[in-house]
Amino acid sequence: MEYNTDRPDLAIPEYGRNVHRMVEHCMTIEEKEKRNAVAQSIIDVIGNLNPHLRDTPDFKHKLWDHLFIMSDFKLDVDSPYPIPTAETFAGLPEKVEYPARTYKMRHYGHIVREMLSKAIEMEDGEERQELIRQIGNQMKRSYLTYNKDTVDDAVILRELEILAEGKLSTEGIELSNELVLPTAASSSSKSSNNNRRKKKTRKRKK
Repeated sequence: MEYNTDRPDLAIPEYGRNVHRMVEHCMTIEEKEKRNAVAQSIIDVIGNLNPHLRDTPDFKHKLWDHLFIMSDFKLDVDSPYPIPTAETFAGLPEKVEYPARTYKMRHYGHIVREMLSKAIEMEDGEERQELIRQIGNQMKRSYLTYNKDTVDDAVILRELEILAEGKLSTEGIELSNELVLPTAASSSSKSSNNNRRKKKTRKRKK
């Protein structure tokens, strides 16, 4: 009986031991033309084993890199891509720098800030006022996601001016009440329906 613990470790366990054995067999082939054909067959096999990789950029390039990794970079075949070495994958990958956004009122989101920047660049007029109103409505929606009981339009408009750093005026801006009324109406209708069902249930029991 042969156990996996007694066998050598797999370079890429996701492909399984049979694929690694195919790579080992490919390395023993003396004729390079035949070796190239077998290597291409292995690429086709591992491509079929991982169809989700087809949606990634450089799909074929990744597969050829995996082939050389499984051979411990000792496979001598013609590759359509630059042949990697062990040094290519040595060390940790470079750290990805993410933008630091430590601003206030983050619950309104970054898109609202971009919309405000666009409104500041526009000339004063009806189009700009309408954009400010739509931004205020969006802020009101965001506000309602964590506070569904009360929302004060004056608070929303004041915070809009704060986010715009005083470069926009909300004078004369009226926000939509339709963002609040449907929620209240739906909740009241649900409660009334529940009460009716309870009354019917009680009558049936009697």
